[in-house]
Parts: sequence; C-alpha cells; structure tokens
Amino acid sequence: MSQRDTAPRRISGQKQNTFFGGAAILAVGILVVKLIGMFYKIPLVNIIGEQGNTDFTNAYNIYAVLLTISTAGLPVAVSKLVSEASALGRHNQMRKTFRVSMLLFLSLGLISFLVMYFKADTLAAMMNDTKAAAGIKALAPAVVCVGCLAAFRGYSQGHSDMAPTSISQIIEALCKLVIGLSLAYWLIQAGQPAHVAAAGAITGVTVGTVVALAYMLLSYGFGRAREPRLSRDVPDGAGSILKDILRIAIPITLSSSMVGIVTVIDSSLVQGQLQRALVEDPASWALYADFVDFGALENALNTWKETLAAGAAANMASLTQQMALEAPPAAAQALSDAVQDVSRTLYGNYGGALNIYNLPTSLMAAITASVIPAVSGALARRDRRGSAKITGSALRITALLAFPMGVGLFVMGQPIMRLLFTKLNPDLAGPLLSTLGLATVFVCMMLVCNSILQAHGFVNLPVLVMVLGGVLKIVTNYNLVVRPEVGIFGAPAGNILCFGLCLALDLLIISRVIPKRPRYLPIFVKPLAASALMGGAAWVVYRVLARLLSAVPEGGTEAVLSRMGNAVATLAAIGVAMVVYLVLVVALRAISREDLSLMPKGDKLARLLRL
Repeated sequence: MSQRDTAPRRISGQKQNTFFGGAAILAVGILVVKLIGMFYKIPLVNIIGEQGNTDFTNAYNIYAVLLTISTAGLPVAVSKLVSEASALGRHNQMRKTFRVSMLLFLSLGLISFLVMYFKADTLAAMMNDTKAAAGIKALAPAVVCVGCLAAFRGYSQGHSDMAPTSISQIIEALCKLVIGLSLAYWLIQAGQPAHVAAAGAITGVTVGTVVALAYMLLSYGFGRAREPRLSRDVPDGAGSILKDILRIAIPITLSSSMVGIVTVIDSSLVQGQLQRALVEDPASWALYADFVDFGALENALNTWKETLAAGAAANMASLTQQMALEAPPAAAQALSDAVQDVSRTLYGNYGGALNIYNLPTSLMAAITASVIPAVSGALARRDRRGSAKITGSALRITALLAFPMGVGLFVMGQPIMRLLFTKLNPDLAGPLLSTLGLATVFVCMMLVCNSILQAHGFVNLPVLVMVLGGVLKIVTNYNLVVRPEVGIFGAPAGNILCFGLCLALDLLIISRVIPKRPRYLPIFVKPLAASALMGGAAWVVYRVLARLLSAVPEGGTEAVLSRMGNAVATLAAIGVAMVVYLVLVVALRAISREDLSLMPKGDKLARLLRL
C-alpha cells in the first residue's frame, strides 16, 4: 500500500484521538470544577446559614436561566463553524465568525445585565424572596463577562483545543471559592445580615468570571500569534454567519434552558406555596414546631388581621395585593417579612439537601462526555454491534454508580447533613436529603440515556421528555407543599416523579428506536441488589456505633462529643458500605471485562478482579 493510501487513515485516527482527548480534558475539567463547587457550597451554607442559603440559591437560579439563554448553545455553534472553517483553511472566515459571535454575545449579555440589575427587585419578588435582590444585582455583571467567555471558549474548541476552556472554568471556580467565601465570612463577622453575606458570596462568582475572561484573552492572543497571518479566502457576510450561528444554537439553547426554567418556576412555586400555607392555615405550623420559632409570625399575622376591613379575606391574595401598593401598610409589610423569614429558613434547609443531591450527577459528567463520541464513532463505522455494546456498558456503569449513591443518601441522609452542615437542622434537612436520594438514581440514569439518544441522532426527544417531567414536577409540588401535613417535605416528591417519568420514557424510547438495544433486567437487578445490601450494612453500622458513642458524660463538651461521634459513625458506615458494595459487585459479576475496557487502565483492573 502506498504512502498516499495510508495518509488519510493516519489523519482520521489522529482526529479521532484528538476528539476523544478533548472530551476527556473537558470531562476532567468539569469534575474538578464540581469538586471545587462542593468545597464552596458546603462551607458557604455553614457561614451564611439557612436564610442566607435561600437568598443565594434564588439569586443564582435567576442568573443560571439568563446565563443559559445567553450562552448555552452559542459556544457549540461557534466551535462547529470555526472547526469547519479551519478544516477548509478559511482563516478569514474563522476570524469573522469570531467577531460576529462576540458582538452577539455582548448584545445578549448586556440585555441580561440590564434585566438583572435594574429589575432585581421584581425578579426577587417573583421568587417570593425580596432579600435576594442584592445577590441578583451582584451577579448582573457576570452575565456580560460569561458571554465573552463563551465566545472565546467556542473559538478555542473550534480549534480542537479544549485546555483553555477547562483551565478558565477552574480559574473561575477557584476565585468563587476563595473570594466568595472570604467576603461572606467577613460580612458575617462584621455583623451584616444573611442576605448581604449571600450577596458577598455571589460577588466571588462575578470576580471569577472577570479573572477567567482575562486568562482567555491572553490565551486567545497567544493562539492568534501562531495562526497564519495571510489568507486569501473571502469570508461570508455577517448576516449569513449570524444565521448559521442561530440555526445551530437555538435548538441547543432551548434544550439546555429547560432545566433552569423548571428549577426557577419550581423554586418560586415551593416558596410561594409555603408562604400561602403559613398565612392561610396556622395548623401547618405544627409540622415545623421543632424547627422554627413562630412567635414573630404569630404576632404579625394577628396584627395584620386586625387591620383588615370587615368581611375582607385573610389570605395570601389579600397580602399580595397590599404589598403591590406603592406604600404597603406597615402591618402588611411586617407580616410579609415574618412569613418570608420562616419560608427562607425552611427552604434553606431544603437548599442544603439539594447541594448534596446534586453531587452524584456531577460524577456523570465523564460518562456523558464519553458516550456521545464513542457511540457516534461506532455508528459512523456502521458498527451497530459495537454501538450496542457501548450503550449497554454505559447504562451498566451508570447503574453501578447511581444505585449505591442513591441508596446511600436515602439511608444516611440525616447523619450526612449533621456531618456537613452545622448551620442547618439535620432533623429537617436529613429527611429531605433521604427522599432526594431516591431521585438521584433516576437523574443519573436519565442523563446518560439522554446522551445515548443524542448520539443516535434523536436530539429533540430528550427535550420533550424533560418538558413532560418538568410539568409533572411543578404540578406535584404545587399541590403537595401547600398541604399542612406535607409542607416542605413534599418538594422532593416532585423530583422523584419528574425524573422517574423521564427515565421510564427514555428507556422506552431507547427500546423502540435503537437497534440491538441492551436488555434492561441484567443491567439493573445486580446493582440494585448489591446497593440494597450495602444500604442495610451502612444502616446497621451507623446505628450500632451511634448508640455506643452517644454514651458520653454530661457537661459543656457534650455537643462537641456528640458531633464527633456522629462523624465517626457516619464515616465508618460509609467506609464499610463501600467495601461491602465492591465485594458484592465482584461476587455477583455485576460488571464485565468489556465494561472495564472502556475505562482508563480497565484491562489491568479486570485482570486484578479476575473478570
């Protein structure tokens, strides 16, 4: 075979390796960012407390939606167009694409900035948390910076250079960690209220985007220096390039923004329904009697009722109507503040549980980043058997990770919350985390199923499924949270039903539209059995150790010893659970040599486990 015959194959292999290497770099970057986020959110909650956590979460959710709309699909579109132009040697087209995209990003970022900064009070009121306005304003400049970051990231990814994207994300996360936590701690020590400290923590996010943007500017400058200076290609018109960008970006943006939009709606709805129940049905207070002091709310509610005209309804609609006035009555303002304080306390505990609940999904980043190129590559080679094997292995590996994490959170919800969050109430946040643990399994499996469907070309089906799940979540929470016997404990139920429905529909679609689909029963039964036994072992170990370590002498150090005892019992239970689970996975042959071959050093691990 001649040299000319073999050259295309070498180039093709090189491109494939580059692509897989880029996916690996992005996956590692995402994991590092998520780990930094964990070290940011856990101490942050312990600094700003329950109410501050609610203010932070509400402000960040608004930011996340506007950020997704501004930047979700555009970097992908830019990277695709730049990559195509680079392959054709059209360097002038690449530069013009970047200039057009930068103007588009700046325009969208500026619009988002104006909305967040000048309508912060309106957005905070929409979230039923007026104290979140300061945090929304603090985040407003970040939207502009992130828009520019998205353009630079799309440009570098179009050159198959994933490192700048990952490094800039890590820089952004580190600044958020160091500056955000430092500001929040300083403000709390200075005697500032929780919502001001939450705004200080959010300022770290804004500073992080500025520093990351500075890094990307330098990276772009060095990259431009290495590009050919002269190019004779005639670039397309700005209108044509803009049309191409929007054609690619809009479907991706709609898909990505659904989760954020549903989250904002659900967060606002849960807090609104909590406040409605607190105002209209004082019997609901009994559910939280051990967690909240209702003295201020009771006085404010009684005073407000006395100011109402004869025959006027003492409900949330009347209070909302009064608060919409240019100068709300003092009694209405006092009641609004009091009921928001209670709902912020309750939702802050739920937000803390959500922080832990979101960690397992972060670990799915490496799998989802690898599934799409692996399956797409097999399909491009017309290797349906190979794509089916990859699909089955991806589902099996995800199940092996998701089931134990979900069961672990379900069994150890209260001890984990007591271990990690000193400012939250573990008796309130623990049961919320346990319920969310069940949803963890559905979320992780759904994410990988979505990647499998996208790899097979079914891009819109996962979006439709998520819309249906989101509607179910909103309807469920609207009807459950307001019930006095359920209250805030109904919020996680919406997650279970939402993502349970999404997973069921995804698996049904995979079985109908993908040839040689994997058999589901062998994939799920063994991890479920191993996880159930693991959960039982963790529960027994924790209970035994907690009982032994709770026998501490009376005195001023009892609380410290009790917290240390919980930490010892929790960590020991988790350690035993991990050993039990690994032994059961190997004993039950829940993972195969083919599955391990898809992982780094998988063949060596398979030989070690004698698979």
